[in-house]
This record gives sequence, structure tokens and C-alpha cells, in this order.
Amino acid sequence: MRLHRLTLTAFGPFGATQEVDFDALSSAGLFLLHGPTGAGKTSVLDAVCFALYGAVPGARQSPGATLRSDHAPAGLPTEVTLELTVGGRRLEVTRSPAQPRPKKRGGGFTQEKAQSRLRSYDPGRGWQALSKSHQEIGEELAQLIGMSRDQFCQVVLLPQGDFARFLRSDAEARGRLLGKLFDTRRFAAVEERLAELRRGAEAKVKSGDEQILALAQRIAQAGGSAAAEAVPPADRPGEPGLAEAVLEWAAIARGAAREHLDIAHAVVAEAESRQLTARRALDAERELARLQQRYAETLRRAEALEQRRPEHDRCQERLERARKADRVAPALELREEAERAHRAASDVLDGTRALLPPELSDAGADQLAELERRFRQELGTLEAARKAEVRSARIDEERVRLNRDARADDEIVREAEAWLTGWDAARAELTQRIETAQEAATRAEQLAGQLAPARRRLDAAHRRDGLAADVQDAREKLAAAREQALAAHESWLGLRERRLRDIAAELATGLVAGKPCAVCGSAEHPAPASPGDGHVDRATEEEALAVHRSAEKARARAEQQLGLVRERHATAETEARGEDSAAPTVAALHSLVDRLSDEHTEAHRLAAGTHAAREALAAAEREHTTRVEQRQEARNRAAARTSEREALDREQAGLEEQLAVARGESASVAAHADRLTRRVARLADAAEAVRAEQHAAQRRKEADDRLSDAAFRAGFDTPQAAAATLLDAAAQRDLQHRIDVWQAEAAAVDDRRSEQDVREAATHPPADLAAAESAHEAGEWLLREATSARSAARDRCAELDRLSWTAAEEVRRLGPVRQEYERVARLAGLTAGTSADNERKMRLEAYVLAARLEQVAAAATARLQRMSSGRYTLVHSDARSGGRRAGLGLHVVDAWTGSERDTATLSGGETFFASLALALGLADVVTEEAGGVRLDTLFIDEGFGSLDDQTLDEVLDVLDSLRERDRSVGIVSHVADLRRRIPARLEVVKDRHGSTVHHRL
Repeated sequence: MRLHRLTLTAFGPFGATQEVDFDALSSAGLFLLHGPTGAGKTSVLDAVCFALYGAVPGARQSPGATLRSDHAPAGLPTEVTLELTVGGRRLEVTRSPAQPRPKKRGGGFTQEKAQSRLRSYDPGRGWQALSKSHQEIGEELAQLIGMSRDQFCQVVLLPQGDFARFLRSDAEARGRLLGKLFDTRRFAAVEERLAELRRGAEAKVKSGDEQILALAQRIAQAGGSAAAEAVPPADRPGEPGLAEAVLEWAAIARGAAREHLDIAHAVVAEAESRQLTARRALDAERELARLQQRYAETLRRAEALEQRRPEHDRCQERLERARKADRVAPALELREEAERAHRAASDVLDGTRALLPPELSDAGADQLAELERRFRQELGTLEAARKAEVRSARIDEERVRLNRDARADDEIVREAEAWLTGWDAARAELTQRIETAQEAATRAEQLAGQLAPARRRLDAAHRRDGLAADVQDAREKLAAAREQALAAHESWLGLRERRLRDIAAELATGLVAGKPCAVCGSAEHPAPASPGDGHVDRATEEEALAVHRSAEKARARAEQQLGLVRERHATAETEARGEDSAAPTVAALHSLVDRLSDEHTEAHRLAAGTHAAREALAAAEREHTTRVEQRQEARNRAAARTSEREALDREQAGLEEQLAVARGESASVAAHADRLTRRVARLADAAEAVRAEQHAAQRRKEADDRLSDAAFRAGFDTPQAAAATLLDAAAQRDLQHRIDVWQAEAAAVDDRRSEQDVREAATHPPADLAAAESAHEAGEWLLREATSARSAARDRCAELDRLSWTAAEEVRRLGPVRQEYERVARLAGLTAGTSADNERKMRLEAYVLAARLEQVAAAATARLQRMSSGRYTLVHSDARSGGRRAGLGLHVVDAWTGSERDTATLSGGETFFASLALALGLADVVTEEAGGVRLDTLFIDEGFGSLDDQTLDEVLDVLDSLRERDRSVGIVSHVADLRRRIPARLEVVKDRHGSTVHHRL
């Protein structure tokens, strides 16, 4: 990567636009960036970092800080443009941070969003725009550079103060820095993942044991009395022999349950035989009782049938007379219909005559028809006058409409003018709402970027405080375990010592007369030793040894647990601290999160009104256009109404003269025509009513003659006698039903009397049904009890078989789970550095970082030996120090003394060139780690003032040697002697109106 040109506008201390030509500075290979303190030398490097990553180095990217220059005029926007070559491509990236700008309308400022632009240079087509997206530009540059922002700031901008601290820091601080540079989070994630897998596997093993114990309890409940001989295993999850004990006990319970089932089968067979015998006896008694009851019922029905015989005869006679009267029914209906029609015609005639004048009350139909014809002729002459009157009424309605429209248009004009009066103020207010919402959107975006890290720190602080108590608890448990292990060890040693004192007596117990001694070889044993008081045998010593070993294992587990809790606590504390030097409290972080959440919620609420404000402004502009158009249209309609009203007045005057003649004495032509119409209708109705009444009287006379003739032919003396005998269809069906019922009952009684088995049952003694039912119920009860007992025994066997099979399956399933737990636990302990197999107690991440540190030390030594005239060599050490884990030690070997000592013992000047060599070596290793990206431009920030002349020459020779790889190195320093030694310089001059840059080539 090579830098070509940097342009800064209103950035940091630079109030105007400044341009840095890196091509001209890099041509010398080594150039100096100098100027007084506070002039802005480091701001040039900040601008490079901001252009590439959209942010300045971490220490200067504090919350609430702004990159905009305080010296810049209000109308000049802050902007950084960097032209560089990376990955074989020439690019130009331009970035502008979020910043306030003057409002386009009115006073005050509005917040402008951050912007980014990326262009690529094509020799054939020139500069071509690539993207304006922050995310796309960041991904493109990160892929080409191959380093994160933290790596870039450590490798390209080489901050010497950081590497001096790196030399003097402990292993934990070195691990944090190396972890950021080499991104070893994946190895820490492997450690955490293995720990999670171990906890998960352990939980599965315990859960499986609990499942087996739960199944044992369910087998005990299902076995009932069948499992009374056996006792279920105790609640001991995790014990190795638990599964076998449960399976053995389940087999015993199943055998006992099957014995109870065989007994229940025999009892059910005996109960079924007794119940069958009682059932047959009960059926016989019930059949006898049924036949005897049937015989008695037959006698009662025969007696009741004879009592109802007179009624049957009367119904039959009445039905025959009704059927004769049915032949007279049509003539009766015809007579009644004619009578109703005559009465209706008479009523209509009386009503119509009442509406006529008194002189026409007795007029005939012909006279009434003649008067109707005369009035109709007079009514026809009024049709033209009626149309004129309708037109006059419509003219009046049109005048009313014109007046109503005039009032409506006047109201529209007044409303439009009133609304348009406040248009300018309303538009200004809506425009202000839109700008306020846009500013809130920018603020919400900034707060969202601050809120997520604050919440993560708060969660980490909660975990940190909770783990602090766990650490203390683990320490107390470890202390107790150590005391127990020490006591057990001392007890075992004491017993062993006592046994060794009395070992002769123990050997004497194995002596046999005539056989050689195992110690001296003699076959004679004149004085064998005897055990003294408090003799300790081999079994007692081995038991004490077993107790000692168990206590040692408990102590090791306690140490492992304490290490795990400490690691989690340290991780949580690091996350909670963030970039702060001191660890914040939960209350402080909670207050910070609440404040940021409240501010973000308020900003988001205001930003949510952007769309509504824009819609309101658009609606108001549409309303303004509509109001103007409505006012003009209303004025045009008012002019047209004046001409229309004058034409209507002329037409109305002509119509009034014609209507005055046609109305006569009536109020209007319509009233006069209506009166004639009513007269015509009354005369027509009266004539029709007279003719209808005469026709109805003739029909009634003819119906009377037909009725008399039909009654005589049916055998009745008068029509009234036939009408009295007449029955409707329902009454006739009722009589026929009664007759049919009596006859059916008589037939059924005759059938009953002919049944042979009923007559025979009547000769036997009455049936004893209660005794038979009692015997049957007793048999049924015994069978139900036996069947219930057999079902319970069968269900118990089935449930025990199912639960036993489930337990066996659970035991088989748990086997691989337990093996997986043991394997994962070994791996987790090994990667966490708590396993006995990990001799140096190094975590996996620390092991990887140690390898990287060893590479960095080797790369740095090549330059350090040259800077120190072959005196110093940096070496990596994996020894443990101060009780901490090994892996990240860094020592310096002094060739003059041959001793190896810690880097913290170096002097100020020695620390500078050692840290410079370390920074250059780290740059080489990180570059190789990033995929071999070529770094053609490096910057070294301060530290040269601590070197003497000879050492300074050697350091500059080393830096100048970087030109062999076509690299350029920029030294940031205010040391005056460097201006004489380095001719190519970029001077930063500060002024009350802002700093400026000057090239000295």
C-alpha cells in the first residue's frame, strides 16, 4: 500500500483546505513530519486513518468528540480525501463526518449526515465512481488492505508509546494487544465452545441419571405390592453402578407382577362359572313372570273392549250420515259465496252514493255515465295551462337554486381568502418540522452506534459482579480442600511410619517352622517379633492412602474450578471496562445506558415524524393550489348566474298572464284540474257499483234453487238438515280412526287368547324374580371384582415391561453420552490450561499468541542487533512468573554480560529502539498474517529525543535500510536535530486562525 496525496478541509486544527503530497515526500525514502506541540502533526495521521476506516485511532475517538475544526468558517464542510494505491489499484476515497451546517432557510444549524465516496482510476477512462455506501466502501478497503483499524494503527502508524508499554507490561496486557492484532478470537471461541460443550455434556449425563432414577420411582409406583420385596435404588445421580442396579431391580419387580397375574386368571375363571349359572336361573324366572303377566293383561283388555262396544256403534252410524251430507256440500258452498258477493256489492254501492250530491243519490247507471263524459271533456281543455303552471314552479325553483349557489360561492371565496392569508406562516412551520426531524434522524443514528457497546458493557459488569462472589467462594472451597488434602496426607504418612516400625511383627506372622525366613533365609525362628500397641496393618495403611488420593483429587478439582471462574471474571471485567482505564460500576453503566436509551428514544420519536411532516407539507401545497382554483371558479360562476336570472324573470312574466285566465276561481290550474278529476272518478265508481249490485242479486237467486234440489236428492227434508249433519274431513277421519282402533284391539285380544305357552304359564305358581336377581347380582359382583383385579395385574405387568424397556433404552442411550462427556472434559481442560496434561497451564489462545510473539521477537531481533551494535537480542519466554500461567514472557539477552533479563529493565533510549525494532518486526509479522499485503508507507510517532547521537545514527540507518524494499518512512517528531539529518520534511505551522502544512524538499 502506497499513499499518494492527502487533502484535509476543516479537519482537526486545520481551518482551511491543506494538501499533503506523499509522492514528493516518499521520493527521498525517509521524511520528517515536524512542528510545535499542538500544531497537528498527529492529526495528519488521524486523517489517513479516518479516510481509510471512517474513524480515527481509538484513544482519540472518544464519545461526543468532533472531527470538525473550530477554526473553519460555518459554510465550509469538513472533508478528507486520500489518494492511494493498494492491491494494484489506484483509488481515491473521500469522507465527511456527521457535522452541523447552516440551514438553507431561516437561522440556526441542521445536522448533516456522514458521507463517503470511492473512485477508481482507469488509465483509459480516467476516474470512475464506485460507491457512496459506507458499508460497501469499508468492506472494499478492508479486503484490499487486509488489516483491521487496530492492526493498521499498530503496523502503519507505529505509536512508540504503545510499544514501550508493551515491553514493560505483564503477560496479560501483552495478550490483550496481540489478541487484537492477530485476531485470535477464534481460539478463545474454541476454548469457550469446548467449555460450553463440557457443561452441556455434564448436564446431559446428570439429566440421563435423573431420568433413570425417575423411571425407577415410576417402576416402584407401577409395581405396587408386586415390588414390595425389592427396594428402589437411592437418589444418587452420576454414580456408575446406578443403571445396573435399576435394571436388576426392575427384573425382580416384573417377576413378582407375573405371579400375581397367574393367580388373578384362576380367580376370574371360577367367578365366570358361578355368574353363568345364576344368569340362566334369572332368565328362566323372568320368562315365567313375563308369560304370567301377559295372560293377566289379556283378560284386562278383553273386559275393557266390551265396555267400549256402544261407543263404537254410535261412531259407525254418525259416519254413515256424514258421508250422505257430503253430496250437498258443493251447493251449500255456492249459496254462501253468492250471499257474500251480494253483500259486498251492496256495501260498495252505498259508499259511492254517499259521495255524490243529494240530487244524484237515486240516479241510474246510464245517467251517471253521461255526467262522467261531460266532465272529462272539460278536463281535457286544461292540459296546456297545467304545463305552463309546472314551468312557472320550476322557474321559482331555479331562482331559489341560483340564490343558494350564490351564497355557497360567496362562502367558498371567504374561506379561500381566509386560508390563503396564513399560507406563508404555515409553510414555514412545516418546513421547520421537516428539518427538525432530519436532525433527529442523524442524532438517532449516532446514539444507536453508542448504545449497543454500552449495553454490552453493562451486561459484562453484571456478570463481573456476580462472578466476583463465585471467585471468593471457589477460593474458600480450594482452601478447605487443601486443608483436607494436607490432613489426609499427614495421616497416611503417620500410619505408614507406624507400620514400618512394626514391619518385623507383620513379617513374623508369615513364619512357618522348618521353612526359611524371607528376610534372613534361616529355617529356625527362635524369637519372632510380636506386634506392639497401636499396630497398623497393611489394610489400614491402604485405606489411609485411598483417603489421601481422594482428597488430592478434590483439591485438583477445586483448583480447576477456581481457574475457570477467574478466567470468566477477568473476561467480564475486560468487557465491562471497554476502553476506560478504570473499571466502571454497574450503576454508572446503567446510568449511561439509560441516558443513551432516553436520548435515542426521543431522537427516534422526532425522526419518525419526517415522513408525516413531508406529507403534511405536500398536502398543504395541494390545498393551496385547490383554494386558489376554487376562488377563481366561484367568481366565474357568479358572473354567469346574473345573465341566467334576467332570462328567467322575462319568461315568468309571460306565464303569469296565461295562468290567470286558466285558474278561474281556483287557487291554481292544478287545483282546478284536480277538482274535475275527483268528480269524474266518483261518477265512474258509482255507475260501476250500480251494475255490480244488480249482477250479484241475480247470482244469489240462482244458488238458492240449486241448494234445494241437492238436499232433496240426498234424502234430507230441508237444506238446513243437511247442513247440520255435515262433518269436515278431520272429523270423519277421527270417527274412522276410533272404529279402526276398536276393531284392531278386538283382533289382538283374540290372538292373545289362542297362545298355548301363555295358558300353560298361568297354571304354574307365581315367579320368584327377586331371589333370582339377588343371586345373579352376587355372581356379577364377584366376577367384576375378579376381572378388575386381573386387569390391574395385566396393566401392572404391561407398565412394568414398558418402563423396564424404557429404562434399558435410556441406559443404552446414556453410554455414548457419558463417553462424549469424558472426551470433551479432557479437551476443555487441556485448552483452558487446567488439565494435568497441560504442563505449563497455557490456554489455547495464549499458546497461539506465544507462537506469534516468538515470530515477532525473531523479526525484531534482526533490527535490534543493528540498532544496538549487536548487543541486544529479544527472545520469547514461556516460563511461569508470579503464579500466573506461562506463554507470553519477553526477555532481552545482553551480549556484553551474557545474561537474560526482563525488558522492563531497559533504559529510556534502549526502550525506544527496542520498541521501534519490536514495532517493525510486528509490522512484518502482521503483514504476513494479512496475506502478504505490501506496506510501502510507514509512520513512526515520537521517541527520538531519548537517543544519543551514535544510537540515533544507527536507528536512522535501520530506517533508511527499509528503502531497499522501496518503502518510505515518515518520522513524526519535534526533535530539532532530525531536521538537519532528514532533508525531506513536512512542516506543520500553527496559527490562531488554524494550522497549515508546508513541504520542505
